Amino acid sequence: MSAIIDDNQVPKIPDLSLAHHRFIISQGPVELKEDAKNQLFVTIKEKNMAPFYKIMVEELQAPFDQGLYDTMVSKNEEELKKFDAKAVDAELNQGETEINEAFLSKADYYAEIGDKENALIAYENLLKRSITLGTRIDIVFTFVRIGFFFGDNSLVRPNIEKLRELIDQGGDWDRRNRLKVYEGVYRMSIRDFKGASALFLDTLSTFTSTEIMSYQDFVKYAVLTSLISMKRVDIKKRVLDAPEILEVISEIPHLEDFMTSLHNCKYAQFFRSLAAIEQAHLRTSRYLLPHMRFYTREMRISAYAQLLESYRSLTVTSMAQAFGMSEEYIDQDLYKFIAAGRLNCVIDKVNGIIETNRPDAKNAQYQSVIKQGDLLLNRVQKLSRVIDV
Repeated sequence: MSAIIDDNQVPKIPDLSLAHHRFIISQGPVELKEDAKNQLFVTIKEKNMAPFYKIMVEELQAPFDQGLYDTMVSKNEEELKKFDAKAVDAELNQGETEINEAFLSKADYYAEIGDKENALIAYENLLKRSITLGTRIDIVFTFVRIGFFFGDNSLVRPNIEKLRELIDQGGDWDRRNRLKVYEGVYRMSIRDFKGASALFLDTLSTFTSTEIMSYQDFVKYAVLTSLISMKRVDIKKRVLDAPEILEVISEIPHLEDFMTSLHNCKYAQFFRSLAAIEQAHLRTSRYLLPHMRFYTREMRISAYAQLLESYRSLTVTSMAQAFGMSEEYIDQDLYKFIAAGRLNCVIDKVNGIIETNRPDAKNAQYQSVIKQGDLLLNRVQKLSRVIDV
């Protein structure tokens, strides 16, 4: 792995693997649900996550173990008393730095056990104190992770904006790179694949954000967002030939075939790998599942368009053979995209031929000028009516 390893890695607070298990249980493939449920509750018990246990029991309608819950609550209260005692001792015998450290430890503990409300209150109170810029930035990073953990974009979005402002005031190199990863994950979750891929590719060789995801998952998302949003020539240069990607791509199921088959015009292999990617990676990602149909549709369009660009016309039979699909499937799939204006071609059903009708550059420019002119005339007319009134 080429990514730089940070000796002072950010702790996994909260642990986002639990959010993944929670997603799999509710929306993931059936065959993965039981294992995810077991791992979720094992971790909850190991970390005495009483608040999160209560949330998950209610959400999953699972049996509530009162004895287990009471034990975890007791251990939580015991730990919180230790933090309070540490803060009191710091106030009496030490300085402001030690007091802040005690308050931060307590806030981190709330976040670690899944007590969202108390964690946010504790962090907010700490932000009101006199703390270093670095600590302030790290707290806002934790807000973003809590947002990711609970799927709360209303917490993620404004805090990413706040991080930009704080880091511009004096954030170090590591925090600037970390922000790119966090923002990339957020952009991916809202279907801004182009923005996400740019941020992911910028941090391929400097990735240290293992509190968010593993390096393999990071490479996976960098590849998936790039293939759907970048031009073919840029994909070759920045993805297919990237040494950081080539180091680990073989360890990620189906991704290498998916990455290379479209570029190498192996369309039947590409369609098979797209189906495998859908099952192995899109259905199991809480960031990409909401966009799965969009993603697979856009990648099919890319493959069709790439083949059609090479011909003035070709038979439906030859195109079906190229994609390893039946003629009926290709005919129906192309029809949808042609009708929606996504592919520049027509199907001659009588002769079984697909004819491309790509507009030349001058014609496309002319059409653009006409369209913009119409918009301008409409705005001038609306403005004149307002002035007359």
